[in-house]
Amino acid sequence: MDVASFFLLLGGCGLLYLIVQLIRFVKADGDLTLLWAESFGKKPECQLPGKVVWVTGASSGIGEELAYQLASLGALLVLSARRENELQRVKKKCLENSNLQENDILILPLDVCDLESHEGATKRVLQHFGRINILVNNSGRSQRSLFMDTDLDVYKALMELNFFGTISLTKYVLHHMIEKNQGKIVTVNSMAGFIGPCLASGYSASKHALQGFFNSVRTELVDYPGISIINVCPGPVQSQIVHNAFTENITKKPEYTDQSHKMSTSRCARLILVSLVNDLNETWIAEQPYQTFCYMFQYAPSWAMWLANKVAKRRIQNFKSGMDADSSYLPKQKTKTS
Repeated sequence: MDVASFFLLLGGCGLLYLIVQLIRFVKADGDLTLLWAESFGKKPECQLPGKVVWVTGASSGIGEELAYQLASLGALLVLSARRENELQRVKKKCLENSNLQENDILILPLDVCDLESHEGATKRVLQHFGRINILVNNSGRSQRSLFMDTDLDVYKALMELNFFGTISLTKYVLHHMIEKNQGKIVTVNSMAGFIGPCLASGYSASKHALQGFFNSVRTELVDYPGISIINVCPGPVQSQIVHNAFTENITKKPEYTDQSHKMSTSRCARLILVSLVNDLNETWIAEQPYQTFCYMFQYAPSWAMWLANKVAKRRIQNFKSGMDADSSYLPKQKTKTS
C-alpha cells in the first residue's frame, strides 16, 4: 500500500468513527461518559448485591423505581419518605419481585425538613444493618411558577427541603462513612442544577446550591479515597415531581399531569445505578434535545442562553394555557427501560 492509499484509508476510518459518534449522540439518553460506562464499565448486577442502600423519597417516582431495581439486584434497603403507608406498599412489591426477606428492607419514615430527626434516623439504620454503603439523596420538590407571581415562602420551602434537608442527612451519614473510609453519597440533582430554566427559579437555585456544595465537599474528602460523591442530573422524567411541584404559593398544586413526552422512570433509575457503581462524579440523564442543551451550556454558554430564551417563550405559553411546559413541542418518547 502506498502512502496516499494509507492516508486515504486512515481518513475514511476517521470519518466513519465520527459518523458513528454522531449517531450515538443523536440517540443518546445520557452523557457519553455515562453511556460508555453502561457498555464497558462495572455492572450494577455485580456491584450491588448485599450493599446497604438508603433511599430517601422512596415512596414514588425515581426513588420508588430505584427501590425496585435495587431489590431485584439483591441490595439491602432502607426506604424513607413521609408517607409510611406508601413505603409499606413499595416494600411489599420489592419483596414480591426479589429474593429479599422481611428484615432485608427497613421502613424508616422521615421528614427531610425535620433536621433534628436525622441523627436518630442514621443511628437506627446502623443499629439495624450495622453499616450504610450508599446514601441516595432523592427527596425533593420542583416548582412551576413565574418568579414575580411567587410568594417568598415557596423559595424558603424549596431551600429547606432540597438543600438544607439533604446536606443535614448527608452530614450524619458521611460521619459514619469517614470512620470506615468507604461509601457513596449519591444525590439526585437535576439539569436545573447547572441550567436555569424558566418557571423553576427557586428549584433551580436549590439544585445549583447542591451542585456547588457536593463539588466542594468532594475536594474535602481527598484523604478518604474510598468515599465517592456522585451528582446525577436527570432531565424531564415520568415521575410525581411535577404533580407535587410548588406553584405561586405553598398550598396550590399544578393543574396539568401529562408526562408522556418524558424519559421513563425505569430507564432513569438504571442509569443512576450505572453512575453510582462506576463512581462517576457527575452524569446527565435525559433524551434529546436536552443532552444537546447540556453540552451547549458546558461549552458554548452564550449560545445556550440565547436558545434558552427562545425556548422559554413557548414554555411559558404552555404553562399559562394549563399544559406541561414542554408537552406541546416534544413528541411522546419511546424510551429504553433498561
